[in-house]
Amino acid sequence: MSVKLSSPQIMELEHHYGAHNYHPLPVVLSKGEGPLVWDVEGKEYYDFLSAYSAVNQGHCHPAIVDAMVEQARRITLTSRAFFNDQLGPYEKFVTEYFGYEKVLPMNSGAEADETALKLCRRWAYDKKGVPEDQAKIICCEGNFHGRTITIVSMSNDPDSYAGFGPFTPGFEKIPYNDIDALAEALKDPNVAGFLVEPIQGEAGVFVPDDGYLKKAYDLCKANNVLFIADEVQTGIARTGKLLACDHEGVRPDILILGKALSGGVFPVSAVLADNEIMLTIKPGEHGSTFGGNPIACRVAIAALTVVKEEKLAERAEYLGKIFRDEMNAFNSDMVELVRGKGLLNAVIIRPKNGKQAWDVCLKMAENGVLAKPTHQHIIRFAPPLVITEAQLRDAIERIKKSILSFE
Repeated sequence: MSVKLSSPQIMELEHHYGAHNYHPLPVVLSKGEGPLVWDVEGKEYYDFLSAYSAVNQGHCHPAIVDAMVEQARRITLTSRAFFNDQLGPYEKFVTEYFGYEKVLPMNSGAEADETALKLCRRWAYDKKGVPEDQAKIICCEGNFHGRTITIVSMSNDPDSYAGFGPFTPGFEKIPYNDIDALAEALKDPNVAGFLVEPIQGEAGVFVPDDGYLKKAYDLCKANNVLFIADEVQTGIARTGKLLACDHEGVRPDILILGKALSGGVFPVSAVLADNEIMLTIKPGEHGSTFGGNPIACRVAIAALTVVKEEKLAERAEYLGKIFRDEMNAFNSDMVELVRGKGLLNAVIIRPKNGKQAWDVCLKMAENGVLAKPTHQHIIRFAPPLVITEAQLRDAIERIKKSILSFE
C-alpha cells in the first residue's frame, strides 16, 4: 500500500533529487479540471498561468484526453522510419486549419523554433542566394524563444545566457517595437529572416504598438526576408484571435506553434510554411524521433477542434476586456499598469513596504488563485480560455483582495 505524501514532503523530494533549474510557487498540484486545479491536500485554485498558455482548452479536456487514450491503446510510436495512419490526416487537417501548404511536426516549442531557424537559413542559401554561412536572422531584445544554446544566443537576459557560451553566430538583436531599427537592419542583403513574438510573453506581456507587426511584415516583403512568427505562447486563441498575428492581418512566412496545440496533454509543436520554404529541407536533413507520432497527431486534431467548436478565441476576446477593465478600475498603489490582449495579460506591481510581485503571488495562492511573476515586478495572468465569466469575476475579486492585503 502506497503512502500518500504531503506537499512539504513532495517539495523536499524535488529539491533533493531534481535539478534546481526552476523556482516554483510552493503549491503541489495533483488534479485539474477546466480552469481549476487542486493540491494534494484538496485545496482548490483558479489556474491563472495555464502552464504558460499550454492548457488554453482547460485542464484534462475530455475530448482531448479521450483522443489520447484511444490512440495510446492502438499504437504510440513508429518513428518516421515508417508511415503511420495518423500523420497524413493530421498534416492535412493542420495545414488547412492555418492555411499553409506544409507542416513539419516536432515536440517542444524550442524544437519548433530551432526548426524554423534551420528552414530560414536553408531558404536563404537555396532561394535568396545568400553566400554560404553568411545568413543573418534578426531577433528582438527581450525575446524568449526557448533555452537551447542557439536560442539563448539570441537572448539579452543574463539569466538565460550567462555562463553558457560560446554562442551561435548569425543573429542581430534590435529593440522590440522599433520599426526604424528593423528598417535599418534589413539593409544588410544577407538578412534571411526576422523572428518575432507578436506579444512578448516572458518579457511581461509586452504588447507592441498597433500596426507594428504589419509594418514589420511589409518591410520584410520589400527586402525579400522571411517574417517568422513565434506563436508558441500567443497562438491558439489566447489573445482573442486564432493567432496574435491575425489582429493585423499578417500571415507569417514561417509560423511556429506549440503549447496549446495539444491542449496541454502531450508535447506537440509544429512549424508551418509553404512549399518554397519547407521543401528546401530534404530527407535526412532534419527530424525528430517523436515528432509526428500517432498520439500527438490525434491529440492536436482534438485540441484544435475544441478551439473552433467552443469558440475559444471569441471567449478570450470578451473575457480579456473584462479582466483589463476591472483591474484598470482597481484603486491600489501597488498596481502600476495593466496590459495585454485577450486572456494574455500582465499587471505591473509597484513594490510597497518591501513586498513585491512574488509576495503578491504567494498571497493570491492563499486566496485560491495561482500565477507567477516574471522579471520580479510583473505578474502574468493567463487563465484557461474555458473559464466562465462568473469564475473570472470571482478570481478577479480574489486577486484584488490579495493586493489590498499589502495596503
